[in-house]
Amino acid sequence: MTQLEGILAVHKPAGWTSHDVVAKVRGMVRLKRIGHTGTLDPEVTGVLPLCLGRATRVVEYLQELPKEYHAVLRLGYSTDTEDITGNVVETADEVRVTRDEALEALQSFTGQISQVPPMYSAVKINGKRLYELAREGKTVERKSRTVTIHEIEMTDFDAEGEYTEISFRVLCSKGTYIRTLCVDIGRKLGLPSVMVKLVRTISAGITEAQCLTLEQIEQYMKDETLQTRLIPVDQAIHHLAKHTVSEEKAEAALKGQRLSSRAVEPAVDSSEPIRLYDIKENFLGIYKRQEETGAIVPVKVFS
Repeated sequence: MTQLEGILAVHKPAGWTSHDVVAKVRGMVRLKRIGHTGTLDPEVTGVLPLCLGRATRVVEYLQELPKEYHAVLRLGYSTDTEDITGNVVETADEVRVTRDEALEALQSFTGQISQVPPMYSAVKINGKRLYELAREGKTVERKSRTVTIHEIEMTDFDAEGEYTEISFRVLCSKGTYIRTLCVDIGRKLGLPSVMVKLVRTISAGITEAQCLTLEQIEQYMKDETLQTRLIPVDQAIHHLAKHTVSEEKAEAALKGQRLSSRAVEPAVDSSEPIRLYDIKENFLGIYKRQEETGAIVPVKVFS
């Protein structure tokens, strides 16, 4: 059987770390070279794209794409982890929020916002991950970071039960903490709050509908048909502009040689990475235009 190569869209189950999923898949597909495009907390479910084989070389390009989540936040109390797995640290005497107030609060977060990473996160400070410090009972100062909320919409508002809960869909940049967004939305409403549920519905342009369960992956491996379920590398990075190299320069491109801009069509007018193909539509790799010379040079060659 030929070695697997491409992007495997996995539906991460609850109770598994992203590392657990990688380890499980590594054992099933008998492949050491596997990378994922963004960690999910253990209780979070949804889209976890895994890059198999040489596809690990495009992880950085996939990580840049926006991610979509469906979340539920609860008003009235907060925890040290910002989700319901933590210890309660603050409670409200009463919660009086209308649907319109909740909607207005959500919409105020559209655009660039500043977030302070939660203590229970994988951010490293002085060589140690924040969650390791948090487990030791330590709290350290964290620098705020700027993230982008491209879209946010309320999908449900429930004030009938024991707690008032707001459900929403959010499309955001990498590095956005949805737990922290839930806390900040509550703060906007003048209330402590906590995230009670989170599902990642899009990552690296891949949707939930494209994902396979671990059981399905195991079955496709037995049937020797898993390769047909992988997303080809060049399709996964479809957000990079597509260009074609002339027939006589295709071999030079594969050898990693710099190309004259005249050998590539259409003309490359920026220094952003591009996908380069030969005239037979074979994917050659990722290339870019050199600012100083205008030449097209390789970034990552795929023979």
